[in-house]
Amino acid sequence: MNAQTSNFGTHKGEVIFLYTLENDNGMIVKITNYGGTITSIIMPDKNGEKNNVVCGFDTLEGYSSEEYRSNAPYFGSTIGRYTSQIKDSKFMLENVQYDLAKNCGENNLHGGIDGFDKKIWDSNIFENDEGLSVEMHLLSKDMEEGFPGNVQVRVVFLLTNKNELSIRYQATTDKKTPLSLTNHTYFNLSGFKSSIENHHVKVLASRKLEMDSTGAATGVKVALHGEADDLRSTTLIKEVHDKMNDGFEHYYIFDKYSFDLEKVAEFSCDESGRSMEVITSEPGMLFYTGKYTSDSLQRESGAQYGKYRGFCCETHRYPNGPNINGSPETFLKVGEVFTSATIFKFSWD
Repeated sequence: MNAQTSNFGTHKGEVIFLYTLENDNGMIVKITNYGGTITSIIMPDKNGEKNNVVCGFDTLEGYSSEEYRSNAPYFGSTIGRYTSQIKDSKFMLENVQYDLAKNCGENNLHGGIDGFDKKIWDSNIFENDEGLSVEMHLLSKDMEEGFPGNVQVRVVFLLTNKNELSIRYQATTDKKTPLSLTNHTYFNLSGFKSSIENHHVKVLASRKLEMDSTGAATGVKVALHGEADDLRSTTLIKEVHDKMNDGFEHYYIFDKYSFDLEKVAEFSCDESGRSMEVITSEPGMLFYTGKYTSDSLQRESGAQYGKYRGFCCETHRYPNGPNINGSPETFLKVGEVFTSATIFKFSWD
């Protein structure tokens, strides 16, 4: 295995680092401490040709362009303090109303205007018996974007020789606060040679959360049996898109009943021979097929992004959880430790 650290540019007077991890099978993962962002995942296909299989940029400037900022796809970023939308940018906690930054109409999306995806994380790289890791730390201060509590966050990205990329989160707080963390990588297992509509998908979930007209979860759980978006049997994404006459932006509630690590989804691309399993401790996943991603976005190499050119597997707590009674483990209390883990396991037979 091999690891390198390089200069990725300068932001707000601070040097930004790019960490390159490579395992013994030729799989390469690049991560920057700007936003805790995965910029590249490169791996062979069934013929041995290496391609980048995630949306991102090779320069820091790509993440600050007007086109990228205005479209706000959050390519590869670590998301917090709270993933997805919080309705009307407010919630009640112990008889106090907290008003959050509005950055998605009237709602708060992915932590607000200056969320974790725009922070410079303290970071270091190390190797142990498991593989190569990048560890990042961040202090989210009390009332940042309207959220209570000073929250200490730790994220560890680990690449193994089993072709697994694991992301593990820990956090503590000095005031009770809502917390939901995820990674927002967009995958295209063809290496952007075609759209993700040619991928097959399977998600082990018999229910989803209902979303209102603003995109916020209502708390109503919808049964999927017999519906077009029931993905418990392996299905071609295009076939479901056609049946729904729309793309995915669904929060699936997994058919698992604990916060233990379990396999919850799998994806495959016949064209490249690549496949990916999703293993997580989280209760659900926002499955998104990039229906709002701007077609004008592309990597410096010319790899074309845009609508249906990448899919997200955002494993996290319930969207709008602070406003949904009974949402599982939405709030982190003083003295508790928030933990979460998601593993993306790849193959290219």
